[in-house]
Amino acid sequence: MTNPNAPDRRPLTATYRMQLHAGFTFADAEAVLPYVEALGVSHLYLSPVLTAVPGSEHGYDVLDHTRVSAELGGREGLTRLADAAHARGMGVVVDIVPNHMALVEPLWRNAPVWETLREGRRAARAHWFDVDWDHLDGRFGLPVLGAPLEEVLAAGELTVDRGREDEGEGRITGQPVVRYFDHVWPVAPGTEHLLDDLPALLEAQHWRLGFWKDAAQVLNYRRFFEVDQLIGVRVEERDVFEATHAELLDLHHHGVVDGFRIDHPDGLADPTAYLESLASSVRPGTPVWVEKILEGDERLPRGWACAGTTGYDANAAITAALVDPTTADAVSTAWFATGGEPDLDVEVDRCKRQAVEALLQPEMGRLVRRAVEALPGHDEHRLRAALAELLVDVHAYRAYIRPGLEDPPELRAPLLEAVDRARETRPDLLAEVDALAEVLLHPEGNGADPAAAADLCVRFQQTTGPVMAKGIEDTAFYRWHRLVALNEVGADPSRGEHPDVDVLHAWAAHQARHWPRGMTTLSTHDTKRSEDVRARILAVAGDADAWRALSAAGAAAAQRHGVDAPTAHLVWQTLVGAGRVSEERLHAYLTKAVREAKLHSSWVEPDEAYEARVTALASEMVSEGEVSEAIGAALRDNEPTVRTLTLTQKLVQLTVPGVPDTYQGAGLVDLSLVDPDNRRPVDYDGRMERLRRVDGGGDLRDLSDEVLWVTSRTLRLRSWLPQAYGPGADHAPVQAGPHVLGFLRGGVAATLTIRAPRALGAAGGLRDTRVPLPPDVWTDALTGRDHHVGDEGVLAREVFDRFPVALLVRARDLQEGPR
Repeated sequence: MTNPNAPDRRPLTATYRMQLHAGFTFADAEAVLPYVEALGVSHLYLSPVLTAVPGSEHGYDVLDHTRVSAELGGREGLTRLADAAHARGMGVVVDIVPNHMALVEPLWRNAPVWETLREGRRAARAHWFDVDWDHLDGRFGLPVLGAPLEEVLAAGELTVDRGREDEGEGRITGQPVVRYFDHVWPVAPGTEHLLDDLPALLEAQHWRLGFWKDAAQVLNYRRFFEVDQLIGVRVEERDVFEATHAELLDLHHHGVVDGFRIDHPDGLADPTAYLESLASSVRPGTPVWVEKILEGDERLPRGWACAGTTGYDANAAITAALVDPTTADAVSTAWFATGGEPDLDVEVDRCKRQAVEALLQPEMGRLVRRAVEALPGHDEHRLRAALAELLVDVHAYRAYIRPGLEDPPELRAPLLEAVDRARETRPDLLAEVDALAEVLLHPEGNGADPAAAADLCVRFQQTTGPVMAKGIEDTAFYRWHRLVALNEVGADPSRGEHPDVDVLHAWAAHQARHWPRGMTTLSTHDTKRSEDVRARILAVAGDADAWRALSAAGAAAAQRHGVDAPTAHLVWQTLVGAGRVSEERLHAYLTKAVREAKLHSSWVEPDEAYEARVTALASEMVSEGEVSEAIGAALRDNEPTVRTLTLTQKLVQLTVPGVPDTYQGAGLVDLSLVDPDNRRPVDYDGRMERLRRVDGGGDLRDLSDEVLWVTSRTLRLRSWLPQAYGPGADHAPVQAGPHVLGFLRGGVAATLTIRAPRALGAAGGLRDTRVPLPPDVWTDALTGRDHHVGDEGVLAREVFDRFPVALLVRARDLQEGPR
């Protein structure tokens, strides 16, 4: 129980995300609380805290829902952290992973999995897992062998013995087990008499071994995307929900945990019902955020019982608004010159088809089996082709159709639109597309087998998310490099061809009206590049001459190294963004990027010779030659633009409608790439010392100081100015010409920033540009300077005389609280 005498918690105004693991525990997080509090944050936001795979760097591979991770400090450590946070008036938010558990060796660490493998589909907890038992005659498929079973048996690589005492904390001591290198599997009760006949013993088990290359036929459990080591959990079953959430809900009702973030709800059978179950299980007013990836103009379902998303949509809107429209054509032309695919939609379609045909074959097989049962009058191969087309043609993570229930029409829209596209794309499959559409849209009234129809409807929706993620974020975004600063989760990089700030304002207005407590973010543990890497790339993209020079030099260097020009386009942009990154970090990132692209190498079939050419090219670009010199020159020439964009995106993120989240370490300039690079240790002592110096009136020595200044001043302001940043405060664009991006919040606070700063300089500056604000005395909360605004507004050049950003607050409102 947390301290009942602790001061009242502050209202929810901002979160600070921390990645927990054995090297950064609850105790380490507790030691950082003074910095987080001083920054102006109201809630600590923790990655998953339950017992995960030993040594996990992220915690999403949960093994045991009943215990807080001992590696992190156990329940006692989490309670101490919460007590310390609550004593400072701060809340604690925890990440929930409802969709999957770890399926990794040794399997006995996951007790429900071990029990299911030992006792089969009739095991007490077998229904926890989403397994197509009928596909393998009641057996659990394990395609883990390095060769066909017959060859493995002939080689003597499978053995039987009694479980050792050091295994499973005594759970399998003395039990017969089958071993294959590091793999251990339980022997079903009643089959011990077959121990001397290994083929017969294997045939009698509730699991079936298979060659890993035969996964499409053997793997029959739902995975997290295409990750075999994460098995889907059926939280739609009430007892499974209760068992997997009991510990976290108990911590919540004991006052330890104050809010939750839900990982990948789109993987669940019924996200709407899940959120309703969670809402009915927590205290009234408890914030719950969902990791929902919205595509294009898609909005979060209005009926969801949550506070909003975790902020990918905010990030996409903000970053797109910062693209310089004056150089968009030059950026496009440079990409076309590489020979890369000019049309993102074409590349996405190509990559989604590859995901369906290569990465998600087990999922496709299960959909086809259900489709054949529901529509027995149709040819299986034609149904497979029609299903594949529909999966590709869904342009959102999923629709939300619940068998037997009437949901709002907009929740069906992604599937209805997919059906229209499939009819146009594959008129030869019209009969199958129409038949599937009837089942998918109205499963309760169509299909020869009602159970199969309902299962097909739900499972299809669970599969479109993996198709999107693997096709777009994990493949197309590693191929299409027009402007990689826009290649982010939930973003549409093609918007950079026609950038428009109105997209940001439309998103913000919707957020203010419907999801005022939704998170806003610029960096997360899943972003492809940190916000500051993206700002540097965007800054150089605003310099057409520099961009053209880098592109030409990069292509020439690529030819010398035997690397294709589109990949080189990624390499030099990466170096523009990340700077002189170490060879270890750079090579790890580029190896991942090349394999994710799946063009010249892949995780399954790596081409190490090609990868070596790419890393050699990158090493040259870092240290010597024309590209290295061009990168240095571009960054020097555009240093003011880098500063402007870095501060602009930060201030905008902190002041648009919603609850701003700061990812660990992002309070300063942080030049990190995709995970695991963005999970490197954070120097909190250095950050605390820097904040003390800045707070003490010290000079702002560099851009990191300025980022910290903007972050801390804005977050502190939010904590006592609810009329500007709390629920109910509206968002109104400030129209001051093409080079000022601004908006009013609640009529009392104005965020003002410079857009397309390099183009502005070439045009002669702001000159007599005026910013229309309501007449009053406005104080810049960042500089303390007063501006007396009359009927004609205020001169922009006066607003931006010190910083390229300004946070103006009506002086009478600012005087009501601390500065």
